[in-house]
Amino acid sequence: MPNRLANIVVDSADPAALGRFWSGLLDWPIGFETADEVCVRSPTAPHEFDLVFVPVPEPRTGRNRVHLDLASASPAEQLALVERAVERGGRPADVGQDGVPWIVLADPEGNEFCVLEPREVYRDTGRIAAVVATSPDPGAAAEFWSAALDRPRSEYGVVPGPGLPHLEFLPGAPKTVKDRVHVDLLPEDREQAVAALLGLGAHRVDLGGGDTPWTVLADPTGGEFCVLAAREPRS
Repeated sequence: MPNRLANIVVDSADPAALGRFWSGLLDWPIGFETADEVCVRSPTAPHEFDLVFVPVPEPRTGRNRVHLDLASASPAEQLALVERAVERGGRPADVGQDGVPWIVLADPEGNEFCVLEPREVYRDTGRIAAVVATSPDPGAAAEFWSAALDRPRSEYGVVPGPGLPHLEFLPGAPKTVKDRVHVDLLPEDREQAVAALLGLGAHRVDLGGGDTPWTVLADPTGGEFCVLAAREPRS
């Protein structure tokens, strides 16, 4: 079941503006932009890998269950990333952190993210170090994603491969609303991949999207993700 991590998708009230914020912060180019999505493309991933912003009518309510961690190579680079974020409309965020070596911020739409101090474990990830989700059963989530991606476990989750962010799971309450941040998987065959993922403990999710070229599933702890139809890489 050769699935690969294809995208990180963020629900947004203004995808164009939020895409520009993240493009400038990460120093990643905007791969393409339409009324339905803005794709900010990693220049370091081993294959096409985008941070995608899509329009949604629902307002953001409360703290996100899923957030991004950004990597830095030095204390000076960590502070420079924070300054760049604030200059572009980001702001400090309080999620109860106290005395930690990372810095918690929110983007212009309030989505929390962390700018990490230098860590050797993220040396090969690229600018996005990790996609971090709280889960009522982090071990079960990590076991599922390790099998889904056929990739090894890490201390907190799964390592999808060089140039890609880790998937990490921390203890937290069960989810109650749709995630505003999720990942996409790209398989060689969508129908076969969906069947295999269901066999690993995933379940189908109906978000009212109608006939789409992707299938929405949730992992055994409730986190939504999409399985895309196989496609030719965009130029």
